Order: sequence, then structure tokens, then C-alpha cells
Amino acid sequence: MPLAALLLALLTIALSAYFLPKKFLSKGNTKEGADAQILEPREGNNGEDAKTKIPISVNYHLTRQCNYSCGFCFHTAKTSHVEPLDNAKRAMLLLKEAGMRKVNFAGGEPFMNAKFLGQLAQYCKSTLELESVSIVTNGSKVTSTWLAEYGQYIDIMAVSCDSFDEATNIKIGRGTGKHLQKFKQLAELCEEYGVMFKVNTVVNRYNWQEDMNAAIRAIGPKRWKCFQVLIIDEENGGDKTLRDAREFQISDEEFRFFCDKHGHNECFVPEGNGVMKSSYLLLDEYLCFLNKGVKGKTKSILEVGVEAAMKDVYWDDKGFQERGGEYDWTKPSAGGCGEGKNPELEF
Repeated sequence: MPLAALLLALLTIALSAYFLPKKFLSKGNTKEGADAQILEPREGNNGEDAKTKIPISVNYHLTRQCNYSCGFCFHTAKTSHVEPLDNAKRAMLLLKEAGMRKVNFAGGEPFMNAKFLGQLAQYCKSTLELESVSIVTNGSKVTSTWLAEYGQYIDIMAVSCDSFDEATNIKIGRGTGKHLQKFKQLAELCEEYGVMFKVNTVVNRYNWQEDMNAAIRAIGPKRWKCFQVLIIDEENGGDKTLRDAREFQISDEEFRFFCDKHGHNECFVPEGNGVMKSSYLLLDEYLCFLNKGVKGKTKSILEVGVEAAMKDVYWDDKGFQERGGEYDWTKPSAGGCGEGKNPELEF
């Protein structure tokens, strides 16, 4: 073979290897070795390149620490890490520049770091001018003093309540007997400070037959999100995890029973396991995107940027829209469930 032809053939082989798509590489052949995680495209991407996806709404799990012991928790206290406030602000700025319109602060329990949370919420609402800043909390550490200072920067406060029977809450691990008392107080405080009140309920083995209609009518929340209890292998799926949620599992039929009983409430938003796993864009305590229900996470967005990180996370943006992920999320907003809030919240 002539020398020129031989060189051309070798060059062709080299270029082919260089541009070979990552999905055809085995884990052991990546530069990071056997521990590297290659996340292949899945159904739900709608044929779009990941770089075209806009992170409209992001859940920032700023801490894994929590003062409750809910048996089904899917974001357990593996670390005590919390980013410095300046890093968190930089991350929020990068996300805003990439198209984020709503941020939801979650945990763990975000009020374990109440001052950090308040200052970051103020930055997101006042400086970045995000459409919506929301918080998911168990409610136990929220105070009127905190709301007086930072409530103006919060659009939605989502408070977890899995039962209106305190004995059931104790069995689940949500508090030690005063959860409902605090829950009622917080509903009143949110109304006082102009924060939209949302209720989050995890439907599980101990509450799927409970009738919550009267209690929800008394509260009159903006939204009532009801999740089917979710098992994630590396978080709450077995003997080697900090939580074992298998005893809380329910069937799809049992979840449907709960939904049929409560679906007439205008604020009712059900979410089964199928839609939950991939329709949320989750940022962990290290500012890395998580693949919920799928092993692996991205590098920190401070290290690689939002666009590069988005290429390595599976986010079902179509599922996000189909589950009603985009809604009237900016305060003030009138209306809720039932005839309006009962000032005495009798349930």
C-alpha cells in the first residue's frame, strides 16, 4: 500500500475513534475509569438536544440535614454539607442567566439553616427578580420573626402534612406529637404575611385510606400536592440505606383510591411514581444536578456551567409540563380550596 494511502487510513481510524459518541463507550473505557457514569438518552427528551432545554424551575436541596425522621424520606442525611452563601448566590445567578424562572428551596429541612435560607431567598427575589421563590419545609422551625424579615421574598411556602391524625404522623416519623399544632399556626402566619400556602402530602401505607377533605377545606391552600411514596434504591430502598421506605409502599390502585376520594378539590395535584422520577430538576447540596431515580449526578454548575451540566442530567421537561409544573406561582394570588380559609382551622 502506498505510504500516502496508509497515512490516510490511519488518520480516518483515529478521527472515528475521537468522535465516537460517548454512549457507545463502556464505563471502563472512559477517562474516569470504572466508576464513571454514562447517562444515555431516554424517552421523554422529545428528540431535543439537552443543551436546548431551559431550566425553568429548579429544586435546590441546600442541605440533607433534618430534625424529623420520616420513614420514607428520599433525600436522606448522607452529608452535613452546605455551600457558602456566595457560592449559592453564584449558582442562582448562573441558573437565572440560563432561563430559570422559579427556584424551590428544599432539604432535608431548609430551616436548619434559616439565616442562609432567608438571605438566599432575598437575593433570588430582590436582586435576580425571579418570578417565584418557594420553600418546602416540615414547618417545625419556621417562626414569625423569620417571616417578618423574609416573608416578603417568598411566594409559596409548602408545608408537609401527611395526616390530620397526630398518631399517624408519629407513626410515620413526622414529629413527636405537635406537628398539626405547628402546621395550623404556620397556615395562619403565611396568610398574615402574604405568603401563598401549599400542602405537601406523601400518600403511603398509613394514610392512603384517610379522608382529608374537611381538613383541606378548612385550610384552603393554594395547592395540595399529593405524592405516591417513592422508593429510590440508594436513598431509602433497603437495609444499607439510612431509610427503608419499603414498609410505606402502596400500590398504584391504592394511590388511585386516595386520588378518587380527594380529586374534586380544585387545589388537588396528584403525582404518582412514574411522573416524579424524572420531571423534577434537582440541584443537590454540592450544586450538582441529580438524576432522581437514576444513579449518577453531574459536576457542580460552578465548575462546568449550567449548559454543560444539563447535558449530563436526564430531565423530562415534557413530563414537567404535563404534571402542571408551570402554574400561577407568583404572589399575590386569590383563591384556594373550599370556601376560603377558616380562621380557626378546625380539623
